[in-house]
Amino acid sequence: MKPLHPKLAEITQAIIERSRPTRTAYLNRIRALKQNGKVERDQLGCSNLAHGYAAMPNAIKIEMQKAHVPNIGMISTYNDMVSAHQPFKHFPDWIKDEVQKHGATAQVAGGAPAMCDGITQGYEGMEMSLFSRDVIAMSTAIGLSHQMFDGAMFFGVCDKIVPGLVIGALSCGHLPAIFVPAGPMVSGIGNKEKARTRQLFAEGKVGRDALLQSEMASYHSPGTCTFYGTANSNQMMMELMGLHLPAAAFFNPNTPMREALTRQAAVQMVQSLQNQTAKPIGEMLSEKSFVNAIIGLMATGGSTNHTMHLVAMARAAGVILNWDDFDAISAIVPLLIRVYPNGQADVNHFAAAGGLPFVIRELRENGLLHDDVDTVMGHGMAAYTQEPFLLDGKLVWQDAVAESRDSEVLRPFSQPFSPDGGLKLMKGNIGRGVIKVSAMKAETFVIEAPAIVFNDQKEVLDAFQRGELERDFVCVVRYQGARANGMPELHKLTPPLAILQDRGFKVALVTDGRMSGASGKVPAAIHMSPEALMGGGIGKIRTGDLIRFNAHTGELNVLVDEKTFAEREVPTPDLSKNTHGIGRELFAGFRAQTSSAETGAMSFGGDFA
Repeated sequence: MKPLHPKLAEITQAIIERSRPTRTAYLNRIRALKQNGKVERDQLGCSNLAHGYAAMPNAIKIEMQKAHVPNIGMISTYNDMVSAHQPFKHFPDWIKDEVQKHGATAQVAGGAPAMCDGITQGYEGMEMSLFSRDVIAMSTAIGLSHQMFDGAMFFGVCDKIVPGLVIGALSCGHLPAIFVPAGPMVSGIGNKEKARTRQLFAEGKVGRDALLQSEMASYHSPGTCTFYGTANSNQMMMELMGLHLPAAAFFNPNTPMREALTRQAAVQMVQSLQNQTAKPIGEMLSEKSFVNAIIGLMATGGSTNHTMHLVAMARAAGVILNWDDFDAISAIVPLLIRVYPNGQADVNHFAAAGGLPFVIRELRENGLLHDDVDTVMGHGMAAYTQEPFLLDGKLVWQDAVAESRDSEVLRPFSQPFSPDGGLKLMKGNIGRGVIKVSAMKAETFVIEAPAIVFNDQKEVLDAFQRGELERDFVCVVRYQGARANGMPELHKLTPPLAILQDRGFKVALVTDGRMSGASGKVPAAIHMSPEALMGGGIGKIRTGDLIRFNAHTGELNVLVDEKTFAEREVPTPDLSKNTHGIGRELFAGFRAQTSSAETGAMSFGGDFA
């Protein structure tokens, strides 16, 4: 292996120094909760224990009364509305059965909600999506609050769910933890065909029946959506952070391999508890673990949502990340995969070409991954360069393929798709935001054009339908931040802006809202911080202002006299339509106290870290 890249060492050391006070305080808190070799439930009184045992079968009650028998808590986000989470229905029974074989017990400690952004996209429910992450974190903590558990297993896949589970797990960071995925659905129609039908519908050339048929041929069975958005970026990060079994992410649900991996995760947890090698998650995940997650994000062209979620997850462990860290790491990490929306392949194709074990090996051997980290497998990342196979019914791991099986999907370090990770920091008098450039064409990186300002995405769609956007312009959509309306994703903007781009106009988007991992074709500076409702510069832009948008240099400025721009006031918006309905009134407190996007858009308060 090559020595660690000097710039990576420098970035990581800066994070360690910046985080020292909060990280030390966090570690002191969780270490005070450790049971020093005793089972967690030993501290509870007899009446408390009786309540904890009451619903268990008598044979399990007898085992649970033995002081040396570990008890595993399971936090599940199962429901059968979210395709990625439907397979979790069977996991508790498999795990209970498996841990009994190995001298342990298990209980479903609690459930957490899991909503599907694909369903709520463009509707009122999307305004609760980001805050569902914080609800999941709190639900996780409630499930573990019974203090009956010696380790915990977490079942989650999608956008806000995994970050919420990680934050909740870190709030009980004295417990060892392992995350158990469900896998992607099998491949449906090609992404190019799906995108084409969407665009034809936006142009009025096909009807709703054709669009629905196309979408159902894409999203068609249990499992994660197969494009490389936030959900599959979550699964990548869990492996780069050592929270999964190696290569567990991308095997399909309802297969012998998926059941074998789920059962083996339980065995790994029990055996590490019994031989006292299990590390509490709060100690296991160090600053270097979070840096590895950022590296994975850049090497795979992952979701922009993680510029918020990773920040929030790290803060839950006392680690302070900022967007300069993402920008600096992106500059030194090459892009090794092309999966939709950065290409036409899906995650099943990626896994078949060599998958994450190939990526991790390439990064590790070339000095662009921290190897001195702890994982659920022990110390170091070597185990994550292997992939599992079922041989005669037995689960075994073998080294990743030596060469990519499809160089259009997966490439070695020596022949990357691009020399950097494709995510950049955009900054100027408008504020600070992020842009995903890995799917952009070279001619779209720079635009200098007048702004057209909107206060929600419906206004943009209406203007497009009226034919008012047939020009070069920068589309500014403000009051879409967490304080204003919960920071919904704005995917409905992509088809009309892409159509205008295809017609030869130069267009770009600037917003304090989100575009998620599906952003790409249209240049989009997103998550602008501070958001308009917090006095950010995006709120001072007026229609007609000239904007310089340069994704090469990261410049994002309104070309207005400095004094004039500074003296402008941010208009007071009418947000009454965002405050009630579909449960939004219940989240008023979340909106009122959420932090900025760059600090994780967290509703737990400024002193959380």
